[in-house]
Amino acid sequence: MGTYFQSFREEISLTVSTNRPLTLYEFNRRLREEIENALPHRYWIIAEISEARVHHQSGHCYLTLTDKEPGAKSTLTAQARGTIWKRQYTEIAQYFEAQTGHPLRAGLKILFNASPRFHELYGFSLDIHDIDPTYTLGDLARQRQETITRLETEGLLNLNQKQTLPLVPQRLAVISSPTAAGYQDFVAQLAHNPFGYAFALTLFEASVQGAEAVSSIKAALSRVTLQRQAFDAVIIIRGGGSQTDLLCFDHYDLASAVAQMPLPVLTGIGHERDESVTDLVAHTPLKTPTAVAAFLVDRLNEFESNMEAVFLEIKDAATTLAMAQERRIALLAAQVQQRTNHFLLTRQHQLECQTRTLSDKPQKYLTQEQRHVMCEELRLTHAVQQVLRAKESRQQQFSQHLESSSLKKMETGQRKVTHVEHCLQMVAKQRIQKAQLLFQKNQQRLLYGSKDHLQIKAHQLQLVEMDVRSHDPEIMLMRGYTLTYVNGKLLRSLDQVKPGDQLKTRLLAGSVHSKVTKTEQPDLFE
Repeated sequence: MGTYFQSFREEISLTVSTNRPLTLYEFNRRLREEIENALPHRYWIIAEISEARVHHQSGHCYLTLTDKEPGAKSTLTAQARGTIWKRQYTEIAQYFEAQTGHPLRAGLKILFNASPRFHELYGFSLDIHDIDPTYTLGDLARQRQETITRLETEGLLNLNQKQTLPLVPQRLAVISSPTAAGYQDFVAQLAHNPFGYAFALTLFEASVQGAEAVSSIKAALSRVTLQRQAFDAVIIIRGGGSQTDLLCFDHYDLASAVAQMPLPVLTGIGHERDESVTDLVAHTPLKTPTAVAAFLVDRLNEFESNMEAVFLEIKDAATTLAMAQERRIALLAAQVQQRTNHFLLTRQHQLECQTRTLSDKPQKYLTQEQRHVMCEELRLTHAVQQVLRAKESRQQQFSQHLESSSLKKMETGQRKVTHVEHCLQMVAKQRIQKAQLLFQKNQQRLLYGSKDHLQIKAHQLQLVEMDVRSHDPEIMLMRGYTLTYVNGKLLRSLDQVKPGDQLKTRLLAGSVHSKVTKTEQPDLFE
């Protein structure tokens, strides 16, 4: 190796001593010509935007493009400057944002069509002519799916859904920006609900969009965890915004923190057609802050309706039982009255018989018998009254005992029914949510898989077509290049010709015949 460099330096020294050295401008101009001749086409390139800046006066967009090794460390392997000139930037940027929902910004991976350019003063750069938004969409979807798969592998995807949401959640920890319109709508809807339900709201301020959103919301969740005994649930809400503002809610760190919360988490952070990873791990994902407020009011109203229905059922059961006992007491009273009347009639008949039998006895005996009969009648009447009073008291005791026992049994039965109904609702809800998540996951996997496959195949076809066209001799001739033949063979080096040989030069239209008079070796410093 040392011998090679020494001979190379000697060769350079000899050349410099015999020829004029180049200025840096001249060298850069030659370098530009060589690059333009060697890379005359446009190329499709994949890179990540590390910086994007629009010059306010000129309207041009300047990008810093990088390429990194795959993996956690992401070592930088290549970097270049890219330029989108003003005449194309507005159209490209508007189309890209309309298709992806994101502006051109740092962190996005793009597939772009560019041509190389070398300037004597500013160096190497890429002129960007077009950007394919479908590649960026696929890359964002891939990152989101990797986050979901990681959460599922770690057992965090359905962890928060195992938390029990109270039937009457009124003590709420709200994570939001206090100036967000969504937070104001949420508070107003709860405060002015038509049923007059009272909610205790505690605001934990956090930024819900931008680069600091993940760390800010995680800090708020940590503060809520320290006071978890004071709350029934956690509410994460935000106001309106672009789809770009939702990217923080697809971040693994935030989704992991929400999944591991010791309280059920309700979210209202998206739009009607957006569902973030944080929504997937939350206990109850809802679309907007007003939807969260409506859900809470409806839950309290449903509980109140259930309680009213239970009260009406108990009231109807008690009324039915009381009427049955009243009918039974009336029947018993009628039976006692009937038996008493029968006994009195029997005794009266016996007395009449005895009176007729003893009518011939002395008056004194009759008077004694009459007194005896009257005493017996009084005694029987008193005994019957005592029996009736005892029966009535016993019936009252029995009625009270029966009513108390019935109420206890109904309360026990109602508690069991409520518990069973709650268990069935929870099991059914969990199964439905699992089925929906599985269906959505399979649907997204098929959709993104088919899109990625089609994009890769389309890109491969484009590359093949561009390669074929780049080697077409007709195209080279149209650009001004010529083909020179000597003795019927394509001329490639000076070793193939000597003075006196006949040459045939083929142009785009026609040919030129010439004769070699002299050959010269190339001069590096000419």
